Amino acid sequence: MNDSRDDAEDSGRERISRAAYELFSREGVRAVGVDAVIARAGTAKMTLYRNFPSKDELILEFLRRREQLWTRGWLEAESRRRGETPREQLLAIFDVFSEWFSQPDFEGCSFLTTMVEINDREHPVYQAAIGHLANIRGYIAELAAAAGLRDTDSFARKWHILMKGSIMAAHEGDIAAAARAKEIGELLLAEHAI
Repeated sequence: MNDSRDDAEDSGRERISRAAYELFSREGVRAVGVDAVIARAGTAKMTLYRNFPSKDELILEFLRRREQLWTRGWLEAESRRRGETPREQLLAIFDVFSEWFSQPDFEGCSFLTTMVEINDREHPVYQAAIGHLANIRGYIAELAAAAGLRDTDSFARKWHILMKGSIMAAHEGDIAAAARAKEIGELLLAEHAI
């Protein structure tokens, strides 16, 4: 049975999760303290710690939410929508990136940023970021297999390097980075064609 107290806690958890997502996406996980998340969420400190016993737990929730919203709900959905074939869907990733890079609120890849900020390979948050990046590679490998490419693991790793490199180049200010990566992607597709 769900009473009003449970509803309030669920609502508090969601507000905290949303606030952390907005702040961590824009400013990074290290720069944002729990007090800023609490202020943004409009909740009590006790509500945060009841739902997330530590900042690390809050960061892990942020990464899960990022995968759901960014990786699954946006990147994968948009590449599938824009391309009819797996090959077209792979290339569409860079079309999606091109639009993303030109946005004034372009924030980059939260998985990469978090991994760099934590910088301890054994830390659970670092490991989670690595896992979310691996899930992106899994999606690429899935498309590569559906496209009939050879050596899908190697292809996915190379394609992912193109994706990550274009994101970092966009951070430098190269808003044409996605178009450049797409050109290299065409070569990579040809190299792995059967």
